[in-house]
Amino acid sequence: MKLEAIDHLLKPFNSFIKNESTAGIFLLICSIAALILSNSPLHDEFHHFWEYEFSITVAGYTISNSLHHWINDGLMAMFFFVVGLELKREIMGGELSSPRNAILPLAAAVGGMLVPAVVFAIFNYDKPSSSGWGIPMATDIAFALGILSLLGDRVPLSVKIFLTALAIADDLGAVLVIAIFYTSDISFLNLATGAVFMITLMTANYLGVRSTLFYGIVGIGGLWLAFLMSGVHATVAGVLAALTIPARTKIDEVGFATRLRNYVKEFEAIPPNDVSLLEPEQLHVVEKIKKLTRAASTPLQRLEHALHPIVLFIVMPIFALANAGISLKGISFSEAITPVSLGVFFGLLIGKFLGVVGISWFTLKMGWAQLPSDMSFKNLYGVGMLAGIGFTMSLFITNLAFRSPDVILQAKVGVLSASILAGAVGFLLLKKTLPKTGDS
Repeated sequence: MKLEAIDHLLKPFNSFIKNESTAGIFLLICSIAALILSNSPLHDEFHHFWEYEFSITVAGYTISNSLHHWINDGLMAMFFFVVGLELKREIMGGELSSPRNAILPLAAAVGGMLVPAVVFAIFNYDKPSSSGWGIPMATDIAFALGILSLLGDRVPLSVKIFLTALAIADDLGAVLVIAIFYTSDISFLNLATGAVFMITLMTANYLGVRSTLFYGIVGIGGLWLAFLMSGVHATVAGVLAALTIPARTKIDEVGFATRLRNYVKEFEAIPPNDVSLLEPEQLHVVEKIKKLTRAASTPLQRLEHALHPIVLFIVMPIFALANAGISLKGISFSEAITPVSLGVFFGLLIGKFLGVVGISWFTLKMGWAQLPSDMSFKNLYGVGMLAGIGFTMSLFITNLAFRSPDVILQAKVGVLSASILAGAVGFLLLKKTLPKTGDS
């Protein structure tokens, strides 16, 4: 089969993978699968599968955890690593790089974190479950963008950028909450070891080391393992490692364009042969172009580009399969409706909306920021509701906040029901407030 035919067959798959919004659909499919399996005759097998034990021994230290814990502590570190890469890129050259542009989504993110936490605290005041206040604080960007994509070209670019910036700032807040409030007993020796690896990564960046393999070995084999054994949640190491990845090119745009044109002329000057193989001289020029292209890109953007589809289509779906399953067998309505489930539900559905829209209104009223020209304030109603889709991060914090299976179940009921309703209402609000001329 010719290469062109293979490319044609793979084109729909590649388009699907490159379209970030489809990740939300895939995540939803995995979540539904987890719910079905948890309430099927295969419930016991499905539950016990995630409880298989795995161990890692390093320098006399042995870490033994279930598959479920390895996913939440290990695999999700990759998710947080990509969050860190996105955050650094946004601060350096994205929506968060300009103070004027960053004020509105940052303010909305702060409101969208504080108000849900207060709502949860009201329902769980002076109760042991009050530790779950961090659960309704975060927004699931994959799900939110997936819902947004259903509206097609009607969605202005500024709305997508605003929601993305809000969610990224939201994730940073969630990481800080995890690092400060959801940690176990801290081993300062291991934490100091982690600090040494962090300094090593920062020094390598300063000295111009650009090997992603080096950062991977030191970041995972050193920083992540040290944090895993320190008591500070290991996912925090993912964000810290991401912040050390170089974000500078070795050659500027003008130099890249000039040298690339010279290489293309050199390639064209080499007499071609009559077979599909390149001449040795042509291959040599191609290698020089590859090296030049690598020098013109940043390790940060290369890593983000390479890991983004892995996180969206492997890490997050596996996390959903391991965490979204709720067995409703033998559970009455009164047992599922508790201060925990109500606090999470109303925190995500009402608290997020009031926080995002309310703080945005106040920020605009004070003249500290302004809406983009192609975005109306009414669009914020739909965006504020979509921000109530907590899912991935909310389920993640649930496992950190609680130990009781019954309380975890109650929190999951709140997360899933609020996320579904927030997605549906947010879609309808945006459909009503967005211009209808976008499809023409």
